[in-house]
Amino acid sequence: MERLVVEGGPPTWSGSWPEWPVHDEREVEAATRVVRSGKWWRFSYGDGSEAKGGQRSEVVRFQEAFARYSDCRYGIAAANGTVTMEIALRALGVRPGDEVIVPAYTFIATATAVLTINAVPIFVDIDPDTYNLDPRRIQEALTDKTKAIIPVHFGGQPAAMEAINELARQHGIAVLEDAAHAHGSAYRGRKCGSLAEAGSFSFQASKPITAGEGGIITTNREELAERCESLVWAGRRKGEPWFRHYELAGNARMTEIQGAILSVQLTRLDDQIAHRRANALLLDGLLEGIDGIEPCSVLPTTTAHSYHIYMLRYRPDAFSGLRKAQFVRALSAEGIAPVMEGYITPLYRNPMFLERNMWGGACPLDCPRYGRIIDYAEFAAKCPVAERACATEAVWLSQNALMAGEDETHAIARAIQKVQRRAAAIRS
Repeated sequence: MERLVVEGGPPTWSGSWPEWPVHDEREVEAATRVVRSGKWWRFSYGDGSEAKGGQRSEVVRFQEAFARYSDCRYGIAAANGTVTMEIALRALGVRPGDEVIVPAYTFIATATAVLTINAVPIFVDIDPDTYNLDPRRIQEALTDKTKAIIPVHFGGQPAAMEAINELARQHGIAVLEDAAHAHGSAYRGRKCGSLAEAGSFSFQASKPITAGEGGIITTNREELAERCESLVWAGRRKGEPWFRHYELAGNARMTEIQGAILSVQLTRLDDQIAHRRANALLLDGLLEGIDGIEPCSVLPTTTAHSYHIYMLRYRPDAFSGLRKAQFVRALSAEGIAPVMEGYITPLYRNPMFLERNMWGGACPLDCPRYGRIIDYAEFAAKCPVAERACATEAVWLSQNALMAGEDETHAIARAIQKVQRRAAAIRS
């Protein structure tokens, strides 16, 4: 019988995988153009028409293109996707002591953006079929202090936005889309980032388009866009003197080099999404006959999926009790390099929350503006799906796995079957 690599056998796949990010001379030329221009940051506050030497701002050009692509009127670029969430929350009216609903299963920035503006994240469980925020669980988490909900379009699958928006409308609270994985994803034909008052995207190195770092806020509301722009630009206001500042705000501007690179990256996105979707559908079919491995559901409302992450649900009992970490190690050893465990704990189990280590102590949790007692250890009982996903179930394939060819996609399924056949032998 064939042996696994961890038993001394040959790998299922010995070839390479596509590197990420995808780039070529177009990105090099874009960055070089900016360097040679001597205009490395955006001098103008407004539309960029007064840029140095008559050259229009690369950031403004990208903002406009990305907003159009995302079915929005406005895009406000910034340094990263964490600060875009902080700024959007402030612009939406979230204040110190307010509560913000956050999924229990997501990257920590979704919660730290809330804490950074001295608001309090309240964790809600995820849907077992999609790993997105479960709208059925939001109602029980709402209080008179709830001011916003942040649904995450996890892995690129749009969240259940109709239900979430309706609940928010009923209670008069704001919705901010965390679309860090969802560039080009769409819900009932509308792009992520246009499905609520505002959306926040990341251009960090792993994201569907990237300049190493960067972020953008999208919205269709003019007054919200102007407020976000002011908060990105140190509290300035359009048309006012440069050294006049109206509120506390940092410098969160994106560089011209990033803007130029992202404009090139955006031209690749639709073709990359189509390529990943084709391989995702192929892999869906290949996995159908393997007991104990099931892709997360793609809902009928999802009319475009970025497949930033291809999400698998793993069931140890179908693999002779092989623990998730052992399964991932064995699969990686078989040559399936883009596989990973994902989050090892839900957000609220991070030491920062359990030890209440925020602003030099437990602020904002123990600040008078909040006025309540919160113990994040108690959220484990409220979030059984997130607990299960982290402990035993969720397995990720990164987007470069789906940027490969059909041969590599078939190899993923063969490697899973091989691990399953030898699971009992390697369990201990």
